[in-house]
Amino acid sequence: MRQTVARLVLGGVLLASGPAVVQAAPANDPFEGFNRSVTRFNDTVDEWALRPLAEGYRKVVPEVIRIGVDNVFNNLSDVWSVVNNALQGKGEATVVMTMRVIVNTTFGFGGLLDWATPMGMERQTEDFGQTLGAWGVSAGPYIVLPLLGPSTLRDTAALPIDWQAGPTQLAHNSDQQLAITALKVVSTRAGLLSATKMLDDLALDKYTFVRDAYLARRLNQVYDGNPPDTPEETTPEEAPPAPEAVPAAPAASAVSAAPESGAPASAAAL
Repeated sequence: MRQTVARLVLGGVLLASGPAVVQAAPANDPFEGFNRSVTRFNDTVDEWALRPLAEGYRKVVPEVIRIGVDNVFNNLSDVWSVVNNALQGKGEATVVMTMRVIVNTTFGFGGLLDWATPMGMERQTEDFGQTLGAWGVSAGPYIVLPLLGPSTLRDTAALPIDWQAGPTQLAHNSDQQLAITALKVVSTRAGLLSATKMLDDLALDKYTFVRDAYLARRLNQVYDGNPPDTPEETTPEEAPPAPEAVPAAPAASAVSAAPESGAPASAAAL
C-alpha cells in the first residue's frame, strides 16, 4: 500500500507539466552506479540550494505574480511545441498550439495571462526528444545528468537543440541568460514543493522509483498516452513445458530402454 501511494505521489510530481498517464516501462539502466552517485550530488544541491530558494520564492512572491511568471515560460515553451508537433506530422495539434500561442501572446500580454486554456485550446507539449522518439529513435540507457536530473541517451542528445529554443534566447547578454535560467529553475522547483515533500516522507528507494516513473512518463509522451504493449520476458522457471517427443517404439520398450536418470529427469525439470 505504501508503495502504491508513493507511485501516485511521484506520478503527480512528474506529470505536473502535462496530462500523460504513467504506465509501466522496462528499465534500461546499465550505468546505475554512476547514476546513483549523480543522484546523491543532485539531492545535496537541492537540499542546500534549490529547495531553500524555492521556499523563499514561494513565501515572498505573491501567487498572482508566480502564476504570471509560469504562464510566460509556458507560452515560450508552446512556441517550440508548435515546431515539434509539426515535425511529427501532428496537423491538428500544430494548429491548436499555434492558435494558443497567438491568443496568449496577443490578448495575454505576451503570455502573462493564459486565455487559451479556458477557450478549449489545451496545451500539447512536445520537445525534440519526443520528436526523435516519434521518428523511431530508441530512448537508449537511462542517464542522470548533474543538476539536470533524469534523462536518457536520446533526450540528452536532444537537449542542446531544446536549449537553443529556450527562453534564454530572448536575453541579450550572459547576465540576462543567467537571470532567466535561475528564475525558470526556481519557479519550476517551487511548483513541486508539496509533491516532493510527500515523496520524501515515504520509505522507499527513491532512485528506482524516480527512474521507473521518468521512463514511463517519457514513453507515454512519445506515444501520446498510448504506448505499445511491452511483452514481459519469460524466465526459465516460467517457461511452458516442452512437448514430449512421441516415441517410435512401444511405450514399454521406451521405458525399458530409458536410463534410470537423464532424459526423464530433464523432461520433468522442463
